[in-house]
Amino acid sequence: MSRFAVIDTETTWDDAVMSIGIVIADSVTFELVDKRYYILTPFKDHGGMYTYALYANGITPDLECSRETVMVELRHFLSDHEATAMFAYNAVFDCRHLPELSHLDWYDIMKVAAYRQHNPSIPDWAECCGTGRLKRGYGVESVYRMLSEESEYCELHNALTDAIDELMIMKLLDHEIDKYILAKI
Repeated sequence: MSRFAVIDTETTWDDAVMSIGIVIADSVTFELVDKRYYILTPFKDHGGMYTYALYANGITPDLECSRETVMVELRHFLSDHEATAMFAYNAVFDCRHLPELSHLDWYDIMKVAAYRQHNPSIPDWAECCGTGRLKRGYGVESVYRMLSEESEYCELHNALTDAIDELMIMKLLDHEIDKYILAKI
């Protein structure tokens, strides 16, 4: 695998996907190669916790249209990059909301980032379960702050910027892509 994808979704109050952000990265350097941002109609108008972030910071979608059209384009995007591995933070959530992508191999970034044995940035004083997982503070925002030492970082909750941030978590963890085999869902 020379490239992989990182995806994030934002949902409405009724749990329908209203936006998708996806980035393609190089499997060795973890550098961003390409990206897409989709807003799904009519769901964007249904309201959700993060509706305010759909167009945050002047971000415009590559496509704003029906879910069916978005999924066709997204599958072409993945195919063009020969990306068959999909990564997400709390991947079970995104995988469940995107059954059209169930043919891909899904991996959960959190299963590496939130565990002391895989994340050397977890401080000694942090409470962990017997498995090594942080008991609290293992969301994207907390882990990104830990790894980057940017204490002011705030997750925007825009699907594209969140996917970019999740890729950055992988890069900051500094593991080879094979490490994520243990995070397959």
